Amino acid sequence: MTTVLIADDQPMQRFGFRMLLESQDDMTVVSEAGNGTEAVGLVARHHPDVVLMDIRMPGLDGIEATRRIITSGARTRILIVTTFDLDEYAYEGLRAGASGFLVKDALPEELLAGIRAVAAGDAVVAPTLTRRLLDAYVHHLPATPAAPAAADPRITALTERERQILTVIGQGWSNTEIAARLHLAESTVKTHVTRILAKTGARDRVQAVILAYDTHLVTPM
Repeated sequence: MTTVLIADDQPMQRFGFRMLLESQDDMTVVSEAGNGTEAVGLVARHHPDVVLMDIRMPGLDGIEATRRIITSGARTRILIVTTFDLDEYAYEGLRAGASGFLVKDALPEELLAGIRAVAAGDAVVAPTLTRRLLDAYVHHLPATPAAPAAADPRITALTERERQILTVIGQGWSNTEIAARLHLAESTVKTHVTRILAKTGARDRVQAVILAYDTHLVTPM
């Protein structure tokens, strides 16, 4: 059973999410939060598997709530539910530790699949869509200096092959594409990806893409 916390300042939105999730045999809603502060407290109390996190909420917003939940060491995974065309904070939400994002007008089956994927430890956003998201929103972020990849300890810990694979992950390649283009077995690629996540401390594939950007292995188009 996957336990879910819904964090959204719109009661009708929360009601809709709850009705959908509780129609599933493998999901249950443990609680609801109307703002980020409530979400952080309820995560500490209920330890849900997944939080559906709105970004724009009064008081503590979804980005800071996500950051606090992740830095607390909670094993809860965050799925941001936002408005893609308007929300300039999606990238920051991923940087804060969210495992992915969906748009609020996603189909019900997409939302359910996203929750299951996040609960299983996967990133919700497809690699190519992740690349487009980061390319779109990195330009909205303030310019911050980043250490060259060669000097970053998260990168120096990688083998040459692992660094190559991290680079193409950041470029939006799927495991199947990596296997085909680098002439590797897909099982070998999965092993490399697992080691990359472990060595760099990235929670999932989305965080690995962000790392590739932060260390300048990949630059926005």
